[in-house]
Amino acid sequence: MTRKMKALLTPLVATSALALVLSGCSTTGGDPTGDAGEPQTGGTLKVLSNGDVDHLDPQLIAYVPSNGVTRTISRSILSYEASNDEAERSALVGDLATDVPKPEDGGLSYTITLRDGASWDAPDGARDIVSGDIARGIERICNPYIGAGLGGYFISLIEGMDEYCEGFSAIAPEVAPMKEYIESNDISGIETPDDKTVIFHLVEPASDFTSMLSLATANPAPVEVLDYLPDSPEYRNNFVASGPYTVAEHKPDVKMTLERNPSWKAESDPLRKAYVDSIEMTMGIEVDAAMQQVQAGSADLLFDIQPSPANIQQLTSVGDKKFSTLENGGIDQFLWFNTKTTNNGSALQKPEVRQALQYAIDKAAVVQVMGGEEIATVTNGLFGPGINGFEEYSPYGDGSGKADPEKAKQMLADAGVQNLTLKFPYRNLGSQPDIAQTVQASLEAAGIKVELFPVPPTDYYANFMTNPENATGGEWDVALVGWSPDWVGGAARSVYQPQFSFNGTPQAYNYVDYNNDEANELAAQALAASSPEEAGKLWHQVDETVMKDSPIVSIAAKKKANYHSERVQNFAIYALAQNGDWANVWLSK
Repeated sequence: MTRKMKALLTPLVATSALALVLSGCSTTGGDPTGDAGEPQTGGTLKVLSNGDVDHLDPQLIAYVPSNGVTRTISRSILSYEASNDEAERSALVGDLATDVPKPEDGGLSYTITLRDGASWDAPDGARDIVSGDIARGIERICNPYIGAGLGGYFISLIEGMDEYCEGFSAIAPEVAPMKEYIESNDISGIETPDDKTVIFHLVEPASDFTSMLSLATANPAPVEVLDYLPDSPEYRNNFVASGPYTVAEHKPDVKMTLERNPSWKAESDPLRKAYVDSIEMTMGIEVDAAMQQVQAGSADLLFDIQPSPANIQQLTSVGDKKFSTLENGGIDQFLWFNTKTTNNGSALQKPEVRQALQYAIDKAAVVQVMGGEEIATVTNGLFGPGINGFEEYSPYGDGSGKADPEKAKQMLADAGVQNLTLKFPYRNLGSQPDIAQTVQASLEAAGIKVELFPVPPTDYYANFMTNPENATGGEWDVALVGWSPDWVGGAARSVYQPQFSFNGTPQAYNYVDYNNDEANELAAQALAASSPEEAGKLWHQVDETVMKDSPIVSIAAKKKANYHSERVQNFAIYALAQNGDWANVWLSK
């Protein structure tokens, strides 16, 4: 999963990822790529950000913008071309692997062949990346010190990994015992018959497994990392790069500098041209200041910052071709119902009450607050535009998003519910207060009292929403959250599994342990489907089945907005970062 918090808002049959893709990149004034002639090398790419990466350790990355950094310093098994063409940038290609593997053994096995010439920038000089490094990367996913945010997809799917991780969980979260465990134990579903070959064995067919191999979570790990706690200061200070750049300096929340990796060989890397000499990321910058610097040319790109609605209005009015948007498959705003609370006589535990509230929300008004139809659109289901399984449909209302407060009132009366008072937390960040107030006004028009209260943005997900006691204790009744898929194309699993399935083990982002056995069965069929078309139909049935229960109100999707300076050329989207590819832009003189 990839929460929108991470991206400011984050994981498929290989064929589905190829054929069913995220939507294209559009601009207000033409091609955002740039038109300054032949590529040039040199210069420092200056990037501005509000916050820092979530992790530098690739296994732990779970924040969409961080993928832009990881792309430059770490090679993946599979990846994507940077492109402004939606089909091209969503098609899996080999990175360390020579090709995208085909399913074998009825979809239960995949064989990877590693490319020649890819190497680590090891302390004692360049060293080839080998199959054992791939296995080690996967084994680090469930280390007991800090687990990988996206690791659950792999743990439940690779044969023997569940048992491996159970054993790992009993190990002290310290360097020496973790190193000994990794070096003394293997995952039975990963074979490394020679230095160039990795064979994965799965417990069940998974059409999205190859897409999962594009995640940094599955990146190889050099043996040196076992001498440090994952992503610790010591790990970061001794980072061993495999991409065209390496970490020269990182001051958390202040600055990061990437410089050329002397061990990287261009001929071994078909995806990165590495035109610029260095990359500087300056943190702690607010939106307006960042936009002013990029427009003035004193900075080049934005990391976790997007132009504000006012910026967008100004850029679109003048047709600035350096501004572009793309759909990312996520739902930027949806409203969870707390079905665990006994507030209001446990009214929200009744499906008919939750269904009544579907009609109360003025989604079209929320879209306007988010910047209007230029940047946002009404949604009515689990999946955003571009996800395999997304279809235009409306289980409640006419699909326009316009509220029907009188219908909501009547349905509440029919359910025997009156005088609802809902506790409604919201992130005190950006446009979130305005969006929350818009939803509040909608609910109050349907006769519902709303008690809004702010939660600091850094605590909202990390400490408030993901604390199960806040749900069972009735600290909230309804709450706005966002979600973006963790990978490209057929990524419905990465929306559904973390949020809408429950096997008895609590998941952080399924706030009320929602579960529907019929939907789970349909999801399993979708993952085993023989074609993307079949998978898409089944995922849509999953969507319909869940929405009958009304655990959420799907409100709006928002396009990812990007902007770059005049001197940035070859601005092409790297899909996992939803931004221009730092490893392939070049700077005009």
